[in-house]
Amino acid sequence: MLTIHAAPLVLPAGADPVVDGAVVVDGDRVTAVGPYDEVAEDAPGARVRRWPGVLTPGLRQWHPLWLLRHCYHPDPREADELGEQPLWGERLTALGDLTESRWSGSVRRGVQRMLRYGTTAVASPGARFRDPLVATAVARSGLTVVGTTDAPGTLLSERPDLDPFAEGYDLPGTVHGPLTVGGRADLAVFDVPDEAALRERGAATCVATVLAGRLVYRAR
Repeated sequence: MLTIHAAPLVLPAGADPVVDGAVVVDGDRVTAVGPYDEVAEDAPGARVRRWPGVLTPGLRQWHPLWLLRHCYHPDPREADELGEQPLWGERLTALGDLTESRWSGSVRRGVQRMLRYGTTAVASPGARFRDPLVATAVARSGLTVVGTTDAPGTLLSERPDLDPFAEGYDLPGTVHGPLTVGGRADLAVFDVPDEAALRERGAATCVATVLAGRLVYRAR
């Protein structure tokens, strides 16, 4: 079924911005990018999802292994005791030796957190993960695994961040790749007015993530 994702501003990252733009998705592929009125005319009967803010390609996370294996992502049932944010460093050490089952749950929750930040691709040397817990969770999520060529060598903070914009790159340097016709339908939507606001406020403004054509995250 055809789906049109429409937003006040579409930023393809490989072409000019499109005001009142839209992306047409058929299955897991992008079939059109352009002004909403034009693409809608060519896709009669398509389901339309209207989003606020800006629609961009999905983002790339350079540090998934650190975020998934050097951070513990608390279960919601642990929120009263541990809070809701990832635990690392001394707070992680204070948890003691975690069972494989507990680590497995943490990794799954960490992957879900990445989706909430518009991430659709994760980087690893050789475009593969050797850690079985991470490899399994990433494969089940549908995230694209890419290599680490051109990965940043220096972090801007003391630890990696779930927000890919924390690396300090512009939009083309933060997305996995541009939105192109025939390309995989990996999209993210952010409730901000333009690219400058997106870079300033970051991916925490994400309201929707589409992975291979599937809506995998939607803000409540």
